[in-house]
Amino acid sequence: MKIRILLLLLLISTASASTKLFILGTGTPNPNPERMGSSYLVLANDEPYLFDYGTGVIRRIAAFSPSWGGEYQALEVENLKYAFLTHIHSDHTLGLADLIITPWIMGRSEPLKIFGPKGAKNMHTNIIKAYQPDIDYRIYGTQPQNSTGYKVIFNELKDKFVYQDENIKVTAFLNDHGDLQESYGFLIETKDKKILISGDTAMSKNLISYGENLDYLIHEIYSQKGFNNKTPDWQKYHQAHHTSPKEVAAIAKLLQPKSLILSHILFWGSSEQEILDEVKTFYSGKIIVAEDGMIFE
Repeated sequence: MKIRILLLLLLISTASASTKLFILGTGTPNPNPERMGSSYLVLANDEPYLFDYGTGVIRRIAAFSPSWGGEYQALEVENLKYAFLTHIHSDHTLGLADLIITPWIMGRSEPLKIFGPKGAKNMHTNIIKAYQPDIDYRIYGTQPQNSTGYKVIFNELKDKFVYQDENIKVTAFLNDHGDLQESYGFLIETKDKKILISGDTAMSKNLISYGENLDYLIHEIYSQKGFNNKTPDWQKYHQAHHTSPKEVAAIAKLLQPKSLILSHILFWGSSEQEILDEVKTFYSGKIIVAEDGMIFE
């Protein structure tokens, strides 16, 4: 009997420790209504960790919560306390006001911890200034909110910066996003998963150095077919800032992740199947074209 109880407790413990990856937003600056701004969430031991916060991020998370028909209690938005930002471009940050204000309105009482590049601090500082009349009304009005949950504790990223707690280890590394000096990818390690998020980047040797034994490699990509139709000046821009199918395939060949997840896709008129075929020409491993709302365990 004791052995059965111990086995049951072990199974429960193992299940709760299982890491889940939520694909919240797979879009780009192009306003595709089916693809929100770039955002991913890792749920480790029922603690949510957010990576980028593009347009629609809070609504995407809320859809997974019981309040809105989902099954993940940990994804009630008031539980959002940790956010990591790859870079300051708009398609990765336009959800910041929602991330600061809405979880607080719903009951978050502790400050939001943001880990981001130099320059990102100005964003939350000015958002809070812009919303100060609304914040004051909610704190001092007839439906008083707590006075702490809208605040932000900001931690500036550096190359090789490491955040670690009992659930997760996150290592930031510089990538190659054109002339933007402060642009990062993230290596995420939990008890049972190893995930790498490329961020927006051209082919990056630094990224490759962090990519051993990955469960999931989430990498950005552009359509080669669409690229070939661009003018030379735009081709030069995208080569410096983003990654071609052939380059993504070369990275995956080197790293051999269990799954290559294509996200932040510049389709330029191509279909998902065409993007997939462009990569498959050079790489035979498991490839997934990400869509908003996907969950990986």
